[in-house]
Amino acid sequence: MKKLKLLLLIILTTLSCDSIEKPRIGIAGIWIESSSFSPSRTTINDFKIKKNNEIFSSYTFFDKSYMNKANWFPTMRARALPGGVVTKESYELMVNEIIERTKKTLPLDGLFFDIHGAMNVEGMDDPEGDFIERIREVIGSRTLISTSMDSHGNVSKKLATNSDLITCYRMAPHEDAMESKQRAMDNLIERLVSGKGKPKYKAWIPVPILLPGEKTSTRVNPGKKLYSKVDPMTKKDGVIDAAIWVGYAWGDAPRNHAVVMTYGDNKREVVESAEELANDFWNFRHEFEFVAPTTTLDLAFDNAFDYLERRSDSRPFIISDMGDNPTAGGAGDVTWTLDKILKMDQLKKNDSPELIYASIPGPDLISKAFEAGVGSNISGFVGAMIDDRYSPPIEISGIVHSLKRGDLNAELEAVIKVKNIYIIVTNKRKPYHYISDFTELNLEPNLTGILVVKIGYLVPELYNIRGDWIMALTPGGVDQDLDRLGYKNIRRPMYPLDKDMEDPDLSARLIKIQT
Repeated sequence: MKKLKLLLLIILTTLSCDSIEKPRIGIAGIWIESSSFSPSRTTINDFKIKKNNEIFSSYTFFDKSYMNKANWFPTMRARALPGGVVTKESYELMVNEIIERTKKTLPLDGLFFDIHGAMNVEGMDDPEGDFIERIREVIGSRTLISTSMDSHGNVSKKLATNSDLITCYRMAPHEDAMESKQRAMDNLIERLVSGKGKPKYKAWIPVPILLPGEKTSTRVNPGKKLYSKVDPMTKKDGVIDAAIWVGYAWGDAPRNHAVVMTYGDNKREVVESAEELANDFWNFRHEFEFVAPTTTLDLAFDNAFDYLERRSDSRPFIISDMGDNPTAGGAGDVTWTLDKILKMDQLKKNDSPELIYASIPGPDLISKAFEAGVGSNISGFVGAMIDDRYSPPIEISGIVHSLKRGDLNAELEAVIKVKNIYIIVTNKRKPYHYISDFTELNLEPNLTGILVVKIGYLVPELYNIRGDWIMALTPGGVDQDLDRLGYKNIRRPMYPLDKDMEDPDLSARLIKIQT
C-alpha cells in the first residue's frame, strides 16, 4: 500500500512539473569588434551566420538539461573575426532578417541578446543601441532582455535602457567568455521562472577612461584587483549582477569609454555597488600599464637576440606585432613589420635563429604555392591589399615548407621558408593563438628562437610556452599608441588622452525600467 502511494505521488509530481509552463526565450545577436581607424570594410560575407537550432552549438552549456529549462526560439546569430567598419548595407541585411525571424516567434517572455559591443557601422554612432531598440519595438517593453557582452564593448545609455539584465566577461584574456554567457542566460531564466521579472533598479555610470585591452589584463594588477571586486557585489542582498566594461579603444564615437553597471531590487545596494566599482576604476587609472614590456620593433629584436644568446635553452622569445592585430580589428595585412624582418642582417646569416612570422595574407603567393607544391621555390607578393598606409606589398622568394586547406578563417595556408625565417601566408587573414595553429603547418613554436605574432596580449597557450615576451608598438588600425590615432568624436576630456583632467562625476545614473 505504501509503495502504491509513493508511486502515485511520484506520478503526480512529474505531471505537475511537466504542466508548468516554461518561459519562451529567443536568442539573437551580431558579434564583432571593428576598428574605426582601419581602412578595411566588413561585409555580411565576413560573418559566420547560424540560424534556428544550429545556434545552440555556439554555447557549450546547452545540454539536454539546459534545453529543458525553457522553450527556446533561436533566430539568427552572426559572428565575425574582428575587422574594419561594417558596411551599412550589411548591417541592415542582418538586423532586418533577425527582426523578421523574431516576429515569427512572438510572444516571447525573454530574449538572450548576444553581442560583443564594439561593432562600428558606416554612418552610425551606436549600432548595438540601434539594434536593441529595433528589437525592443518588435518584442515589446514587457519582454525581458538579457544582454551578454565582451568587456571591451561599449554600453551606451540606449543599450543600458533597453537591456533589463546585462553582463560581461570578468577575465582578460577572456577565459570566462562561455561562463559569462551562461550567467546572462541563468539570470534571465531565474527572473522569469521565479516570477520576479525585471529588476527594480539599474545603475549606469560612464567612466571617462579609454584604455586598450593590453593595459587592462586581469592577469596582473590593477586589472586583477579591480575585477576581483565584481563578484562580491553580486552576493549582496538585492543585487543580481555587476559589470565593468573597459570599452573599445579603437572606436571613435561618443559611446567609447568605460562603463560600470549594477542592477537588482535593492536601490541602496545597487547604487552603492556601482559607485564603489566606478570610483575604484578611476582611482586605479594611473596604475594601468601594458601587461608585458613594450617598446619599438627594433628594440624588441635587440631584446630577442640578447635573450637567445643568454638563454638559448629557453624558447621561444615572443614578439607581439600589436598595431595590426586582427583579433582587435586590424586589417591583418600591414607589411611594415615583415618588411623590416626580411631586411635584418642578423636574420640573413646561415646560423641565425629560426623565426616564425604569423601571419600575412597573400592570395597571389598562396595560389602559386599550391600549384608548385611543398619543396618548390616560388616568388610572389603579399600584404597591403587593404592597409597600405605604412608599407606597400612586399615580394617573398623562398621554399614552400608546408600547405594546408580548410581553415575556418584563413581558408588556405602556406609556410614559405626564407633562409631561417618561416612566413605563414594565408588566403584570408587569421590570428594565430594556439599551438595547433602552428603544428598543423609542420612548425614547432616551442622550439623556434623567435615567434612574431600579430596579436596583443598572449592567449594562455602561447603565454605558457614563452621563454620571454615583449610587445612592439607597431603601426596599424589598432595602434596601441592612442595619441597617434587622431580621435575626433569621443567625449573629452578622456583619460589618458587628457592626463590632467579633473575628477569626473561618478554618481550612479538610475536607468528607467521599461514596463
